[in-house]
Amino acid sequence: MGAFELGGKVAVVTGGNGGIGLGLAHGLAQAGCAVHIWGRNAEKNDRALRVLRATGAPAEAALCDVTDPRSVEAAFAAALSTFGRVDGCFANAGVYGTTPRSFLERSIEEWREILAINLEGAVLALQAAARHMVERSKRGDAGGRLVVTSSLASLYGTARNEHYGASKAALNALARALAVEFARYEITANAILPGWIETEMTQALVDNQRFVDAVKPRIPMRRFGRPDDFAGIAVFLAAPASDFITGATIAVDGGYSVQA
Repeated sequence: MGAFELGGKVAVVTGGNGGIGLGLAHGLAQAGCAVHIWGRNAEKNDRALRVLRATGAPAEAALCDVTDPRSVEAAFAAALSTFGRVDGCFANAGVYGTTPRSFLERSIEEWREILAINLEGAVLALQAAARHMVERSKRGDAGGRLVVTSSLASLYGTARNEHYGASKAALNALARALAVEFARYEITANAILPGWIETEMTQALVDNQRFVDAVKPRIPMRRFGRPDDFAGIAVFLAAPASDFITGATIAVDGGYSVQA
C-alpha cells in the first residue's frame, strides 16, 4: 500500500465542507492525510470537520472566500501554521450556472461572478500552494500536487450555461500549463472532470423527473454520481502512485462521456 500511503501528508481542499469537496477531503482523511478545508459557511465547516475527524486523521477548517486574495492568503497561512506544510491543493470551490439563459441575454455581471469563483478562486488558491511548494523544493523538499475540479461541461457544449462551461474549460488549460511549468519541481497538476453528481448544488436538477428520465439512461452505470465517488481519485492524485501523471483530465462520470 506504500504507493497510496498519505500518512504525514497535508492537503488543502477549497469548498471542502460539502458535496464533491467533502468527498475528496474524506477520501484523503481515510488514507491518513491531514486535511485543511476552506469554506464560507462556519456551520458547514464544523459539520464537515466532524465527518473528517471521525476517520482519525487531523482536520481543520478556515473561513475563506476564494475570490478575495486576502482571504485566501489568510487561509493558506492558517494551514501552514496548523500543519507546517502543504503537499496538495485541491481547488474545488465552485458554483453552477443556476439560471439557464440564452447567451444573448446573459449579462456581463453574471459572467464575471462565475469566473471570479470558478476560475479566479482556483488561481488564487493554486498560486499560494505553488509558491509554497516551489520554496520547499528549493530547500531540497521537492514535490507537490495541484488539482482542479473541472467538469464534463468543459468538453461538451453547454447551451444556456456557457459561462459555467467556459470557466471549467479554463481550468483544464490552467492545469496543463501548471503541469509544464512546475514539473521541474516534481509538482504535478491535474484536472478532475465530474459528470452528473448528486449534491446540494445539483439537487434541483436531480429532483426534476424530466431531467432524470433524459439523462440517467445515458449514463452506463445507470446512476448519478455521489460525493463519495471522489474519494479514490483524491487519494490516487495525492499519492506516490500518480507521480508520473500530470496535465491529465480525468473524468469521474460513470461512463457518461464515452456513451454520449
